[in-house]
Amino acid sequence: MKFSLTLILTSLILFISSCSMTPNQDYAKPNLSLNIETSNKNKEIIIQSLLKDGTIFSINFNNEDSYFLEDDILNSKLKYFCKSLIEEEREVLEKNIFENKKGPYKKVLVVYSEGFQNYASLLKNKYPKEEYSLVKFGDFDSQIKTILNVDDSEKKYKDLVRLDKYIKISHIPRIRNDISSIYFITDYDIGKTIVPIFRSYTLSTDTFSSSEIFHDANDIKKLVDFENTYIPITNKMIENISEKQDSLIKNEVENTLIRDFLTIEKINQNNLFRENLLPDSGNNKVKRNGCLDRDLNLWQVSTSNFTS
Repeated sequence: MKFSLTLILTSLILFISSCSMTPNQDYAKPNLSLNIETSNKNKEIIIQSLLKDGTIFSINFNNEDSYFLEDDILNSKLKYFCKSLIEEEREVLEKNIFENKKGPYKKVLVVYSEGFQNYASLLKNKYPKEEYSLVKFGDFDSQIKTILNVDDSEKKYKDLVRLDKYIKISHIPRIRNDISSIYFITDYDIGKTIVPIFRSYTLSTDTFSSSEIFHDANDIKKLVDFENTYIPITNKMIENISEKQDSLIKNEVENTLIRDFLTIEKINQNNLFRENLLPDSGNNKVKRNGCLDRDLNLWQVSTSNFTS
């Protein structure tokens, strides 16, 4: 009879919560002692990561004075890090999109869905001169044509054709020429549809997004919908995502963040700073004092990187 991993981990969590688990001492591997308060979901990730890594550990989930690991890993500031992953991604994007904008007379087009209206409002307050467009579920093509002024171009073409129906005119819709770049702030359900449509009209325009746009995809190959879009993420995280199949990308991102926390905890408890280890979610080496800035780079989505 086969037992599910969830059942096994749940039983292990119950055991560890009632006592401390300390295997026989092995001086060839670093030890790790943890006191954490968190959700059952995160407990499973922690235990699974430690067992897979072969780390010798003791862990207590019942100490009320212990470190509280929030359930929302993506938007919480993990221990040892200066900010949450999403917060750091957004800061990198804002710097590259708004502060380093090309052309003083060009505008950034911010396209957002209803679930991200609060963040869009913050951007409007910080960068009021840019263009902001809300996209809702429905006729995406019509909405995008209106945003890019494609409708005006097509109307002019139809008016011209009416003058003489026997004249053949080659027509490529012209979009507004005041856009320097496009910043997509949306989830996967809307992003996978609207990004290709925007790209069909704006091939020469740089597009940007946080990793949130593909979190709900279950295969990295589905990122083909975001071809050439710039996303702040490390190469190591892309490798981790590529190794997973039939699981939401968001799950692997969360797993990576928790593994980073465990790795840095291990470094601190065992004085392994000379190893110059990098967290998978960042590009800066773990340091002894102060919080860690991930220093994210922009990765341009390319099908050649992850499709065979």
